[in-house]
Amino acid sequence: MHVVDDDASWRTSVRRLLSAAGYQVVLYDSAEDFLAKADLDAPGCILLDVRMPGLTGLQLQNRLAGLGRRLPVVFISGHGDIPTSVRAMKGGADDFLTKPVDTDVLLDTISRAIARSRKERESRARLDALQVRVDALTPTERKVFTLVVRGRLNKHIAGELGSTERTIKWHRHNIMQKLQVDSLAELVSMAERLGLVGEHDRPSRDED
Repeated sequence: MHVVDDDASWRTSVRRLLSAAGYQVVLYDSAEDFLAKADLDAPGCILLDVRMPGLTGLQLQNRLAGLGRRLPVVFISGHGDIPTSVRAMKGGADDFLTKPVDTDVLLDTISRAIARSRKERESRARLDALQVRVDALTPTERKVFTLVVRGRLNKHIAGELGSTERTIKWHRHNIMQKLQVDSLAELVSMAERLGLVGEHDRPSRDED
């Protein structure tokens, strides 16, 4: 749990609260301090002040987005206003709380942010594993895979690739084994999850 705030007394009180709730807490007195010391690849959550000397909370949020880091952010500030909160939420913040904040509200907000982030990480890990399987296909298998999930029949794929229908069926069998799927529907679902096809590309029928 990362707490980024230039108010030393508030950082201390929040650390006591979050530590008592079971979180491992690291304190930072500025956005620059956070960027210099924090492990941006580890799971966690950022409790972030909006107004700080130097890099502001919103600027840090933008910096993290530019770096491709997806740590969940909960803004908390004594100077909250609607335009600022709207910018924070549009930037991907999980919530925007105003000091003083109720203890239960704060803990619940952090818990939800971490749970959402955990699900997102798990989803990305599954997609990465699928991509590894697709990347292991040979160039020819990749071509066949792309055409199959777009609804092309074996005979049409054979004609397009200058091959035989029997060879295409053999490639399809190998593709199914390498990608660890048992049906065309699973194959198409995998392609959709990886962004290789859209709903309009779905095959209208399966083939033997």
